Amino acid sequence: MQFNDVWIPYGGYWCTPFSAWQGSFAALPPIPFAAEMAARALSERGIAATEIDGMCLGTTVASKHSFYGAPWFAGLAGLGHVGGPTINQACATSVRCVVQGAQELESNGARTYLAATADRTSNGPHVFYPNPAAPGGTGESENIVLDSFGHDPYAKGSMLQTAENVAREAGITREAQDEIALLRYGQYESARAGGGFFDRYMLNPVEVRDARGKKVLATVTGDEGVFPTTAAGLAGLRPVLEGGTVTYGTQTHPADGNAAMLLTAGRERARSLAPDGNVDVQLLSYGQARVKKSFMPMAVVPAAQLALDRAGIKPSALASVTTHTAFAVNDVYFVRELKFDAERMNRHGCSLVWGHPQGPTGLRSIMELIEDLVTLGGGYGLFTGCAAGDSAAAIVLKVDAR
Repeated sequence: MQFNDVWIPYGGYWCTPFSAWQGSFAALPPIPFAAEMAARALSERGIAATEIDGMCLGTTVASKHSFYGAPWFAGLAGLGHVGGPTINQACATSVRCVVQGAQELESNGARTYLAATADRTSNGPHVFYPNPAAPGGTGESENIVLDSFGHDPYAKGSMLQTAENVAREAGITREAQDEIALLRYGQYESARAGGGFFDRYMLNPVEVRDARGKKVLATVTGDEGVFPTTAAGLAGLRPVLEGGTVTYGTQTHPADGNAAMLLTAGRERARSLAPDGNVDVQLLSYGQARVKKSFMPMAVVPAAQLALDRAGIKPSALASVTTHTAFAVNDVYFVRELKFDAERMNRHGCSLVWGHPQGPTGLRSIMELIEDLVTLGGGYGLFTGCAAGDSAAAIVLKVDAR
């Protein structure tokens, strides 16, 4: 799918810090939390709620009242005049929300669209499914978060097993995975030490209050749960699966947080809403792919290639790439297949380092892609990330820094 006139107002996007599983955000209801952050971000950017006439909410982990999804979020965020769908496409939810917005804009369904995402993997729901026909009327139960990570009902394996399958078939060694994990951590730490990069898009600080909204329980000023990574530390970890190659140091960790992004029909409208109107960001194309059963990390390559083909550019034309790196295997495979320099990818870290709250993960990576391209003076950028069901989604965009 190619887009002709869809733009992202530069600076018209935001996310919270990401907090590791059972961290500071573990008790916050994800949709009201995201709505509070959206209202704050719009106010800080001087964007009136009346400018927005389309929206969607991406959320993948059920939470209290999430049946009401997008309309509830919109009302709480001061956007009660706007309606839209609630979207769940596992780890590809962010891209799907962006594409939904682009399609609405291209079909004249809206002029300014808000793609919002919210998830909390901490304290996920435990669901009981009644079955009166079972012996004794006993039903079935499911831990939405952990059981989903651990079992694909179609492929019959875990997400971790998909990484091991790709590592085995593609000949990706433990050492190659450790090398990528160490590189990504170093990139993240360099960006954090340099100061300012994450502040371009991250809401900071974020106060965590009690259920009554009175007492401040914590003040979050950056990502929580980033684990210090060294070569010796990685080498000392045992594979999670017996006889495997993937360790806890070469896979991402569950997290909590939210993220959102504005899209517009027309460049001039994007400029009018952008806190900094000297940068143009155009969404060019989208690609989605699916690979054979239990080989999820491989899907990032055909999804990326499809998005690139639709944009009419080759991998060599890319100035920057960001990825949802569920496993270090993903980036090793991508680099080998598309002949791309690993050090030119994820120059400020990635989900392998700062965690994976499901729906919001891709949006944060797209924000980092835009900001990296601005730092470079502009150019073409690609985001690609795998998702449950051996699938992946990708987008291509272009940044012009005038």
